[in-house]
Amino acid sequence: MRASTTDADARLMKMPNGGYNAALNGQLCTDTQTQVIVGVDVTNAGVDQGQLCPMIEQLQRRYDRCPDEYLVDGGFVTREQITAAEKKVRVYAPVPDNSKSKLGPFDAHPADSPEMANWRARMGGEAAQEIYKQRASTAECVNAIARQRGLTRFTVRGIKKARCVMMLFALAHNLMRTVALAPMLLSTPLAKNAF
Repeated sequence: MRASTTDADARLMKMPNGGYNAALNGQLCTDTQTQVIVGVDVTNAGVDQGQLCPMIEQLQRRYDRCPDEYLVDGGFVTREQITAAEKKVRVYAPVPDNSKSKLGPFDAHPADSPEMANWRARMGGEAAQEIYKQRASTAECVNAIARQRGLTRFTVRGIKKARCVMMLFALAHNLMRTVALAPMLLSTPLAKNAF
């Protein structure tokens, strides 16, 4: 359904203030140790469900390998996505608590694939929950930096242009991370002659 008369790609999405606006959904994938952005995408899906595997595939294409472990927000969790992703990487994401089920959130459910059951069991462990806690100070930190730097809305129309905005942000962010992580690069003779 078209939601905007000026942007054919935009769709109605729920906003943080509780209202609905025509919007696009930006996705950033970061390395947790360095906070370097390693994947970028923009979709017109109003929710993150269904975006887990496409980002893993992007990382596979871009780096010719998948990460061993993947921390994701609870909005990415679906049976299909966890089943497919767990065949390639170890996913750390909060397990939805279904109050209608008599089973606990970490117990295998009858409809679960073996991958989904293994993921549930792993996330019920203390080690996995400690790993997931790192998300707030790593991936969410990069999202907060994006908002602080003014990336709160797209001022362009269309997914392709919005993706360019996200890529430019990622490039600038990664350059600043390079300066923070490897300041010695600025003190080399080559760097001094470049300015």
